[in-house]
Amino acid sequence: MQQRGVQAGRADRPALPARLHRQVLGALRRPGHPEEHRALAEDFCDFMAGNTGRFIKRLEKEMREAAGEQEYERAARLRDDVQALQRALEKQAVVLGEGTDADVIALAEDPLEAAVQVFYVRGGRIRGQRGWVVDKVEETSPGELVEQFLLQMYAEAGPDSMPREVLVPALPPDHEAVAELLTEQRRARVEVRIPQRGDKRSLMETVERNAKESLAQHKIRRAGDLTTRSKALQEIADALALDQAPLRIECYDVSHLQGENVVASMVVFEDGLARKSEYRRFAVKTNEGDVASIHEVIMRRFRRYLEERSATGELAADDDDGHGPIDPETGKPRKFAYPPNLVVVDGAGPQAAAAQRALDELGIDEVSVCGLAKRLEEVWLPGDDQPVIMPRSSEGLYLLQRVRDEAHRFAITYHRSKRSKTVKESALDGVPGLGPARRQALLKHFGSVKKLREATAAEICEVPGIGPSIAEVIVSTLKGESP
Repeated sequence: MQQRGVQAGRADRPALPARLHRQVLGALRRPGHPEEHRALAEDFCDFMAGNTGRFIKRLEKEMREAAGEQEYERAARLRDDVQALQRALEKQAVVLGEGTDADVIALAEDPLEAAVQVFYVRGGRIRGQRGWVVDKVEETSPGELVEQFLLQMYAEAGPDSMPREVLVPALPPDHEAVAELLTEQRRARVEVRIPQRGDKRSLMETVERNAKESLAQHKIRRAGDLTTRSKALQEIADALALDQAPLRIECYDVSHLQGENVVASMVVFEDGLARKSEYRRFAVKTNEGDVASIHEVIMRRFRRYLEERSATGELAADDDDGHGPIDPETGKPRKFAYPPNLVVVDGAGPQAAAAQRALDELGIDEVSVCGLAKRLEEVWLPGDDQPVIMPRSSEGLYLLQRVRDEAHRFAITYHRSKRSKTVKESALDGVPGLGPARRQALLKHFGSVKKLREATAAEICEVPGIGPSIAEVIVSTLKGESP
C-alpha cells in the first residue's frame, strides 16, 4: 500500500479566539511578567483541552463589565471573541458520549486505489479529521487494508495520542494481535471493533461517505491532469504494442439479468476524457451469452461506421461530398462516423476474440482490440493465451479501468430502465380492453404499477379515458382475480 497524498487536512482543535491570540502575541513581545504568562498558558491549555465553558463565562462577564463602564469598543471586541469561540465550538458538537475516545476509520476502494478517512473523537467531540488516497500495489481485502493502515498510523504514535477504541469497517485478519500491539503502544487497553448500531454506527456511515467523496474527487483531479492522461495513453500504447497512443477509445459492456433484457453500452473517451455526447446503447437481439452479444454489438456498430463512410464517399473517391464525417444537413457529426483507435470490451480472452472476429468479418484492420477482465484487472489481446500484465499503479491501467467502469455504469443504467419498462408493460398487458394509450395514461398518473395496485377503482376513474367498468377490471386483474 503506497500513500499517494493527503486529501483533507487535520483540524484537531477549535480556532484560537482573537482576544487570546492577541494576548499571547502581546505577552511574547513584552519581557518579564511571569505571572501573566502563566495565566495565559493555563487559558491556552484549558481551551485546547476542550474546557471552554469557564473561558466563555469569563469573556461574557468582562463584556458586561465593559458595557457597564461604557467602554463600548472593548465590549464589542469581547462580544466578537465570544461569537467566534461559539462558532468554533459548533463545529465540534458532541457526537458520542462525553467519555468516548475513539478513532473512527472508513475506506472507499476500487481495484487500484483506496481512500482512507479518519475522524478523531475525544471526549465525545470530533477533534479532527485526516484523509489519504493510497495505491493498492497488490490484491488486498478490506481487513488487510485496515491492518496495514493501523500499523502505519500508530507506528510512532505516543501513548497520549492513542484512543481507547479504534472503530473500523472490517476487522484485520488477526485483529486480536493488532489490538494487543496497540494496547502495548498506549500502555492501556485498546479495543479494535466494528460498530454495529447506535451513534457510533451512524458516525461510521458519515466517515464512509467522506471516504467515497474523497476517492471521487481524487479521480476527477487525476483524470483532469493533461500530463497524467498523456502518460496513461502512452503506457497503453506500449503495453499493447500500438503504433500510436489511442486518442479515441471505445469500450463496450453487456448487461442482463439471467439472460433477459440483454443490453449493451458503448462509451467513448477522447484524449483520456469521457465524451458523453458520443455514448450509444444497444438492445441486443441475440440471447446466446456475453460472447455472442459482444460479437453482435461490434458488428452493428462498425457496420454503421462502414455505411457512414460510404455515405460520405470515403469508400469511393469519385463520389466524395467533401463533408467527411459531418452531416451536411445538420452540421453535426454522424453518429458512427468516427472510428476508434482502440476497442476495449469488458471481459477476458473470449470477449476480445469475439470483437476481433467481428472486425475481421467486416474487413476492418485499423482498429485494435483488447479485453479488461474485472477480477484481476488483466488486459487480454485477441488470440493470446496469457494476459498482458500492466503494473497495478500504472496510469494506463487506471485509465482502462475507468473506461471499463463507465461502460458498465452506462449499461446497468440502460438495463434497469428497460427492465422497469418491461415490468410495467407486462403487468398491464393482461387487462382486457386496455390499449397502449390508456396504459401510458395510467402509468403517467400513478407513477408506478405498485401505486396503481394500491389504488381503488374510484381513484383509477380519475384518469382521463378510464370509466368505472374498466377501472373495476384493472383492480381485479392486478389483484390476480378474474375480471
